[in-house]
Amino acid sequence: MDKPFAIGATAEIYAWENGQILKLFREWVTADAVQTEARTARLVHASGAPVPAVGEVVEIDGRMGLLYERIDGRSMLAALTAQPWRLVHFARQLAELQADLHQRAVPAGMPAQCERMQRKIGAAEALPPATRQRVLALLDSLPTGHQLCHGDFHPDNVLLTARGPVIIDWIDATAGHPLADVARSSLLMSFAQPPADGTLDWKVRLFRRWFHSAYLAHYGRLRPYTEDELASWRLIAAAARLSETVPEREVRLLLAFVEIELEHQTKAGK
Repeated sequence: MDKPFAIGATAEIYAWENGQILKLFREWVTADAVQTEARTARLVHASGAPVPAVGEVVEIDGRMGLLYERIDGRSMLAALTAQPWRLVHFARQLAELQADLHQRAVPAGMPAQCERMQRKIGAAEALPPATRQRVLALLDSLPTGHQLCHGDFHPDNVLLTARGPVIIDWIDATAGHPLADVARSSLLMSFAQPPADGTLDWKVRLFRRWFHSAYLAHYGRLRPYTEDELASWRLIAAAARLSETVPEREVRLLLAFVEIELEHQTKAGK
């Protein structure tokens, strides 16, 4: 195989034959996880959502892979980087795409968001046991919902193509509450850190803050919510993210955020 043309946290992307690409997962990604993504992606594609068609699951040199329809286009993140003056346009487009997903019928057989959140929070070793229990109790008190949720919706998972935007990377998709999905997106825009040691440039932080604000404002116009509702789901999303491999600085930020938000919840009598 040639060199990958894209590299992500869980997989590398290679050109393949017959108009397809190969998503070759890292060694630690299990066969069950790949089969779950394949099954979920097929369900979402069958629903009519703007996603690539899914091919077969393969194994190459001991690593699991999944074939997808090749989509020609650049990511929204790449377009935003090249055209920063269109920040509001892209932020609103992202919100519209997500709101559209959230009003689609959920295909039968989709994983349950609540169960996945419970597993991730339970696996977050950085969370003190008492904090974990409080977060899980909060999760139990929130409405479950039954909408189509992507689970990792951000500008790098949207491809801008001649046929319109196409949403990729459905490994975390579930049936659940839309605000949990929005909270995950909001959290990534607020807290995600570069893998290398160091901090984000102040201009990048400011730019990201503007994008985040425009995205939330437009989503709120399309699907109104209260700040308290989003705050609860952001706390849950932060605790769940601690189960992932993230830079140490982000771990510290997320832990502080969870503790502060739990204190706010306590004072508010929740």
